[in-house]
Amino acid sequence: MKHLRSTCWAASFWTMLLPIMAGAAEPDVQFETKVLDANVGNICYAVSVADVDGDKLPDIVAVTENRVVWFQNPTWKLRVIIENQTERDNVCIAPQDIDGDGKIDFALGAGWTKIGTLQWLTRGASLDEKWHVHYINTEGWLHRARWGDILGTGKPQLVISPLNKTTAPQGVRLLAFEIPSQPKTDKWQATALDEQLNAMHNHWMGDFDGDGKTDALVACMEGVFLFQKKADGGFLKIQLSQGEPGTPKAQVTGAGEIKVGKLGSKRIITTVEPMHGTSVVVYTEPAAGEKFWTRNVIDKTLVRGHAVGLADFNKDGRDEVVIGHSDKGTGMPQGPGVFLYTSEDADGKAWKKSIIDNGGIATEDLVIEDFNGDGRPDIAAGGRATHNVKLYLSQGAK
Repeated sequence: MKHLRSTCWAASFWTMLLPIMAGAAEPDVQFETKVLDANVGNICYAVSVADVDGDKLPDIVAVTENRVVWFQNPTWKLRVIIENQTERDNVCIAPQDIDGDGKIDFALGAGWTKIGTLQWLTRGASLDEKWHVHYINTEGWLHRARWGDILGTGKPQLVISPLNKTTAPQGVRLLAFEIPSQPKTDKWQATALDEQLNAMHNHWMGDFDGDGKTDALVACMEGVFLFQKKADGGFLKIQLSQGEPGTPKAQVTGAGEIKVGKLGSKRIITTVEPMHGTSVVVYTEPAAGEKFWTRNVIDKTLVRGHAVGLADFNKDGRDEVVIGHSDKGTGMPQGPGVFLYTSEDADGKAWKKSIIDNGGIATEDLVIEDFNGDGRPDIAAGGRATHNVKLYLSQGAK
């Protein structure tokens, strides 16, 4: 989603500038914190960004075990999208104009530890009414959903990555669902991109190699894999990394979270390893003749690392890494919370860690967007044990 510019800003929330904490480097970027909801639900499973009301401002969407809510920019008023209308627990959400009416809809994954229901949501007559739920399909252990034209049809598909295998004999079914001409009544056709990998915790969609086509990157217990559509209709599957090394086993090897960024003109991949893991890893492009991308472990003190994002906060042409973990870590600062890693070289090997939030949120998910239109990337995050939703507004480089 492109950054959107706001013409006004509300200041009716508790705010503060984050202090420098012992054990962390002095931050290059300052952040202002807004608590959008101190108790949004038992668990805030996911956060997302969408212009829900069509005013050209990015709103924040949060998913809890039994609700989907949104916070309206710029007042950040909470409105309920659905409540107790799906199989518990809701787990993932992906915004998209599904029916072509010019308004944002949502694909939602729910009941993920049970039958795994996939549905999409359309709004009521007003913003204050609950939305309608429409069935798409079921897939056991459904865990993550993102939009992207991986099939090359000219329209985005809903790509889902279940956590564990169910119907596939050897692994998880990585599926792409096409929007039918009548999405409320017609069957959503599914294409399997892969059925071999396991403990598939997250995936990323985008143009990875700059050829104008959408690719998928998957983080799983076997490592990091790239999927690209081939001319013959099949899919090219390339292993980029083994992730945390060892004999493949869930939450022991491989990777769990994944995003793509840049250091100047060079691509980087950032992961949390393994699933629910302890390590922040930055991958740089492989040297000539090397099979895998170069693995650089920049922090090994997380406990239950569960969120990653990248953006250029200090405007130096190189992305910073944002990491969230949900349990107290093994180093200082302990967390849980949200932390910023700034590159200190052009090769992605040396990084400085600083605090955005230390102990104030047990981060389950985060998303980066310019929420107040000042040209700087900001962060929205949702908590697990802390049950909260917070907004961190960048104040720029010091």
